[in-house]
Amino acid sequence: MPLIPQEPQIHERAQGSGATPATGRTAPTPRPVPGPRPVPGPRSAATPRPGRPGPGTAKPAPPAQRSHSSAGQPKASGPTTPSAPQIQLIPAPEGGALDAAEEAVDLLLDSGRAPGEILVLTTGEQHPWATHELSFGEASYWAQHDAREDVFFAGAAAVTRAQSRPVVVVAVNGGGDEVAARVLPLARQRATALLVVCGDAAQINAALGAGV
Repeated sequence: MPLIPQEPQIHERAQGSGATPATGRTAPTPRPVPGPRPVPGPRSAATPRPGRPGPGTAKPAPPAQRSHSSAGQPKASGPTTPSAPQIQLIPAPEGGALDAAEEAVDLLLDSGRAPGEILVLTTGEQHPWATHELSFGEASYWAQHDAREDVFFAGAAAVTRAQSRPVVVVAVNGGGDEVAARVLPLARQRATALLVVCGDAAQINAALGAGV
């Protein structure tokens, strides 16, 4: 007849000298199981999220850019040269350059640009907004420029007075090559992030001295 394997015996270690044998020992008292952790109450609106500074807390400064200079050689300090803006060309005939510039402004505003970040320059006829505002006097006209609350339009004669803005849009809508050659380099200097030029591509490339 087949042999029935014996069940393995579990040898338990005696705890102390007074431990009873395994055969006569009563079952140990089960250890208490930890209950569920208390659920925290709702986060107060004044409590900042982890990793974000609370109200009134200064934002941490951005990390310093690593230098590629060799170890042990201090980097010479000096005035930094502002980076050149990105240049975007929108081909358009002279008669449609102003309309193309207005469409570019609408796209910039739709993409999230603030109105005060945009400066529009014309090489030929003034934008109707500039003509209308100048009818109230140059003082109120340039006060709006200094307030930086809205898109500002200026003609070729005022480009030297206009201050830098993140985005400059130029409508090459007349004035000839001489005016374009004078206005476009100045417009590139005024733009700190993006320069949008609407007009004839050959005329624009000749004025800026590089293909765009």
